[in-house]
Amino acid sequence: MTNSLKVGLAQLNPKVGDVTGNLAKVRAARAEAASQGAELVLCPETVLSGYPAEDLVLKPAFQKACHEAVEALRADTKDGGPALFVTTPWREGDKLHNAIIALDKGEIIGKRFKVDLPNYGVFDDKRVFAPGPMPGPLVFNGVRIGVPICEDMWTPDVVECIAETGGEIILVPNGSPYEVGKTDVRVQLGVKRVVESGLPFVYLNQVGGQDELIFDGGSFALGADRALKVKLASFAEQVATIEFRRNGSGWECQPGPIEPEMSDIESIYRAMVLGLRDYVNKAGFPSVVIGLSGGVDSAITAAVAADALGPERVHAIMMPSPYTSRESLEDAEACARAIGVRYDIVDIGPAMEAFRGMLTPLFGNRAEDVTEENIQSRARGVTLMAVSNKLGGMVVTTGNKSEMAVGYATLYGDMCGGFNVLKDVYKTTVFELCRWRNKHLPQGALGKAGAVISTRIIDKPPSAELRPDQQDSDSLPPYPVLDAVLKGLIERDLSTADLAKEGHDPAVVDRVWRLLEGAEYKRRQAPPGVKITSRNISRERRYPIVNGFRG
Repeated sequence: MTNSLKVGLAQLNPKVGDVTGNLAKVRAARAEAASQGAELVLCPETVLSGYPAEDLVLKPAFQKACHEAVEALRADTKDGGPALFVTTPWREGDKLHNAIIALDKGEIIGKRFKVDLPNYGVFDDKRVFAPGPMPGPLVFNGVRIGVPICEDMWTPDVVECIAETGGEIILVPNGSPYEVGKTDVRVQLGVKRVVESGLPFVYLNQVGGQDELIFDGGSFALGADRALKVKLASFAEQVATIEFRRNGSGWECQPGPIEPEMSDIESIYRAMVLGLRDYVNKAGFPSVVIGLSGGVDSAITAAVAADALGPERVHAIMMPSPYTSRESLEDAEACARAIGVRYDIVDIGPAMEAFRGMLTPLFGNRAEDVTEENIQSRARGVTLMAVSNKLGGMVVTTGNKSEMAVGYATLYGDMCGGFNVLKDVYKTTVFELCRWRNKHLPQGALGKAGAVISTRIIDKPPSAELRPDQQDSDSLPPYPVLDAVLKGLIERDLSTADLAKEGHDPAVVDRVWRLLEGAEYKRRQAPPGVKITSRNISRERRYPIVNGFRG
């Protein structure tokens, strides 16, 4: 009977579909854990396929590739090094499971399958996986180890089954996406499972960006006494080995390093950086292109891009029209210089005149209106896409959640591009992010330290500058009011009547509701963007485009 067990936690950043690359990551993590003295290495959820692989896991060729990777790792364990709990899609008979496979000494010593398949929010597991039976523990070196997979620990049943069938330690592989404030939610759920089971508990989370989802790592271990024993880094890969020791009544996790918790605003910024970095790099783009307007949204987007990719991979383009102020021209250039990115100016005035001449025979002497405003935005979109096509960089759009929610954006104009780091960030939060970034250079950032966004950009009234003296407040309620109403409608799913009872102006609430519902067709055509809040307005809020309900 062993009295000590050292477990290597492989907090990894897999790429969906890259089975060969993911296999190499697991091998490298196993070697690193071996150098730390680990006897067993735990991987995050479906590490060989990447998570979520969605319908890709249904392809027989992909399933075969994952199976072959497991067989390769099984052979690796003949070397007498650490055993491996590897996670993967796994076909058993006629059912495809989200599985954890235990490998030791060249053998598969056990398998367990995810029981509770989430089917809400961003999750769609019931479409592709079959649930497994209620699991007992796996046995390794005489230690009975429970391995509930991700969602299996969010409710008590699976952990309760493990404890009742003799489990001694709980190790949970996860693919849990980031959202603001979720770290504390995870820890409190872990505490509940410890209280119910009396067992020490490890939560190992994936890290990295996958399309709109960000996995923030932040893995942790709790003792049987419910105390936090270990906390790994957030938003970074890490391999760390922790030790469990047997005592008179069971097993206890030994104290280890505890990374400090970060503020909400820092976590949002770090999520944006990681999301853009992984989207660009995993998709193979050499660089990004951003329309820099002199406004706050494009400024913070450029700062995030430089921190994610390095300033040398960011190309900022100012595209003035006759309505662009001298102040905006100055602010855009100063911002580009402060961030350190390439900066060019392309005047869209000639394009506006060309469209005016083309359309005058159809429009006659009708007064200018939103049509001409949208032409400006679309001329900018065409310009950015031309630069992208010719030079290879991906266009990053700059619209925030407040604008996307109410349709204050132009299809095929400022919505034109491949990714949007602000898609789930409210305008009021954008200002907070600018002020935070001016005071902090986040860990792992590739950009410059110091104030990169001028006070003038942050303080001036927001404007699209598509007509003389235009301000956002001409078309929208003040952003603090707008954002409060939108949070009620989107995150809290309140009715207009509910919000009016909370003290919001009924006329404002009704107007915002109508704008929100009427912009669904635009959002369906928007690029993906980083999920930040508890409910983004794409995968987590799927409303019909044609919708007659009002209320």
